[in-house]
Amino acid sequence: MKIATTAIAAILLVSSTASYAYAEVPAWVKSNAGWWADGTISESEFLSGIEFLIEDGIIAVPPTQVSSESSSDESVPAWVKSNAGWWADGTISDDEFVNGLQHLITIGIANVSGPEMEQEPEQQQSPASQESIMDSSSELTALEAELDNCAEINKAYDRLNCERIAKDKIIAYTIKNNSQAFQVGPVTYYWSGLGTEGNSFEITSSGQALLNLRILVENTGSSQNESLFCTGPAVCNYDVTNGDKVYKYAQMDFTNGQVVLKPGESKVFNMMFGPNIGGGGTTFEYDSGKDYQFRINESYGSASIPLNLG
Repeated sequence: MKIATTAIAAILLVSSTASYAYAEVPAWVKSNAGWWADGTISESEFLSGIEFLIEDGIIAVPPTQVSSESSSDESVPAWVKSNAGWWADGTISDDEFVNGLQHLITIGIANVSGPEMEQEPEQQQSPASQESIMDSSSELTALEAELDNCAEINKAYDRLNCERIAKDKIIAYTIKNNSQAFQVGPVTYYWSGLGTEGNSFEITSSGQALLNLRILVENTGSSQNESLFCTGPAVCNYDVTNGDKVYKYAQMDFTNGQVVLKPGESKVFNMMFGPNIGGGGTTFEYDSGKDYQFRINESYGSASIPLNLG
């Protein structure tokens, strides 16, 4: 039977419904995620595989609190299956895939027993914390329902576009709930720190320092579009400094040199600092005795985000 070894070992579980602490997902599980997404294995095999692999210790699961209102009678939502397919073909990352799956344990769809699972008594939560968790859970549930509803669209292009928009909202929600916010005029920047998806720092074997940053930006103003500008290394409103030197990017993904945000809209952008690519660029260097900051210098305001590279 294809279950435990073929079904998704990829489930990563959270330490609570309001925090997203990820377990490592084995690479070989991607093919299994694809099998489930395309119907090669059934939902019951999928769930059995999760339960077996966790309880047998093949996957380490952080302590997970199971909701007192959870039920094993529910079915795996359609959006989770869509995420499995996206993850299998590389459209979304491990963390983004896991964000879509983490609630299966907490709501009781996957029935896993053991010391990792904890049933939090209702009375241990203060009214304020209960309200916060309910608000967070309700918002995520609404976003998941929005993604579910995309499956009802018959036209392929319209359905895929609906799924893309809904998926982006779920990703934005996840980043915002795991990041420090930096308000710059009408725009809020969210950075989740090194070691999270898209954020890394390393020194290569050749000695080149490489810094990758992934930042969510949201137009929290109410009246007009806002634009983030970066047309080239020499003309860019974003850089990294250590107080003595200023470093220009080696790679970025601004479209046509800018990111345009409508009121209430959010987008993710990525930047890499490393080799000098020309055009006024610089070679990124690391000095352990310096403090590094990512700088924002837009027409609507300025800010510095501490990077804590040490």
